[in-house]
Amino acid sequence: MKLDAKSVLAPAAVLFAICVVVAAALAGTNALTRDRIAQAAAQKAEESRMVVLPGAESFEEKDGHYAGMAGGQAVGYVFETESKGYGGTVKVMTGISTEGEITGVVVLSHSETPGLGANAEKESFREQYKQPVGDLAGGISVVKFQAPAEGEIQAMTGATITSAAVTNAVNSAIELYQEAYASEGGN
Repeated sequence: MKLDAKSVLAPAAVLFAICVVVAAALAGTNALTRDRIAQAAAQKAEESRMVVLPGAESFEEKDGHYAGMAGGQAVGYVFETESKGYGGTVKVMTGISTEGEITGVVVLSHSETPGLGANAEKESFREQYKQPVGDLAGGISVVKFQAPAEGEIQAMTGATITSAAVTNAVNSAIELYQEAYASEGGN
């Protein structure tokens, strides 16, 4: 079989044209959806802030976290932290009141096993974190086979690594809160 320039260039030109059209279509789709995606992400973040700090009416960005405001006064703070889980990074949002109480925890994103680690999104798991920060000098710890005491949470069955990842992220938020506000009595 003899190859000539036409038999090689014709398929290459067609393939090149297809690649250019597909690349242009992807670039166009990105340009059309970029703003909507950013707007949806901002809205989801705002809704999550309202969940973790329910007493706030609005939020002000402040040194890498948010201050929740109500009536012109800070009612608490919202921190976004992350930790390594079983399937990858687990991103968590934690709300802490000016009185030093964890008011809520939301798992923003994760790559954990569906049906096991994904249970970290369940309210029954997240509610365990609502504890006074002042009593958590060493942070929150995870227990497996006994009822949790203050400063502890019950690990999810079959997802101890994910439980620890969420807990580590919450502990990071506690540290950030204590560094920024504990010496001021919360405010």
